[in-house]
Amino acid sequence: MKKKLDKFSQIKLQHKIKIPHHYKVILLNDDFTSMEFVVKILIMFLNKSKNEATNLMLKIHHEGSAVCGAYPKDIAYTIQYKIHNYSKVNHQPLKCIIKH
Repeated sequence: MKKKLDKFSQIKLQHKIKIPHHYKVILLNDDFTSMEFVVKILIMFLNKSKNEATNLMLKIHHEGSAVCGAYPKDIAYTIQYKIHNYSKVNHQPLKCIIKH
């Protein structure tokens, strides 16, 4: 006697899991934002260690910008918003951009 299969056991899964695209969070150098403030931003919002933050800050200072992390779209834009808001509240002109 054959066992009757229900219709769900005969369906082949055709969905592929998509890996989210990552967006680069980039900090830009300016002549007004203090180096200490940039280090603080990197530690607070991008979860960098003191050493990583200092090295990134120096790269931003010498090269004009640096990729500070890569995140899914929503997270990258949330980080950008937090950085701009915190900078504005602290009267710093630090700019953060997102690139795909």
